[in-house]
Amino acid sequence: MAAPGALLVMGVSGSGKSTVGALLASELGWKFYDADDYHSEENRRKMGKGIPLNDQDRIPWLCNLHDILLRDVASGQHVVLACSALKKMYRDILTQGKDGAAPKCKESGREAKWAKIQLLVVHLSGSFEVISERLLKRKGHFMPPELLQSQFETLEPPAAPEKFIQISVNKNVSEIIATIMETLKMK
Repeated sequence: MAAPGALLVMGVSGSGKSTVGALLASELGWKFYDADDYHSEENRRKMGKGIPLNDQDRIPWLCNLHDILLRDVASGQHVVLACSALKKMYRDILTQGKDGAAPKCKESGREAKWAKIQLLVVHLSGSFEVISERLLKRKGHFMPPELLQSQFETLEPPAAPEKFIQISVNKNVSEIIATIMETLKMK
């Protein structure tokens, strides 16, 4: 298998997606995107009030992220995206856009190239207790710890035929990065 054109670092809030994604992108020399930076103000307000996002809230956000990934990968840029991507449907939208899901993402004229792009999903997993403890220590984030339970309820961990690795958040960040790098060498 060819090396992936994009890595998706996914998991519930507080799993370490942004930290791992940014360090991984730096290590690889790839472009990094944090999906949280692309939420609408409406989505941020909703989460800030403790209201979980629903599919209708997430789909336009995911379509926007798909279009960004498509643009970069089609131009030869390797990408690391930190994104919760809790449901398989959400990951399908990120990778396949309008062709992989009912909603319509922007027409870019490059969908045919996207089918050849390899995406490796890195699922940062951990128990509710461990991640909840992390969230309570986090400052300055719009996602309140009270929404963590809804994220665990929504989570559909990746499974075959998705190309993925699952890594415990109980490891330290350098161990997580080393595991991902080792996996990429085997691809």
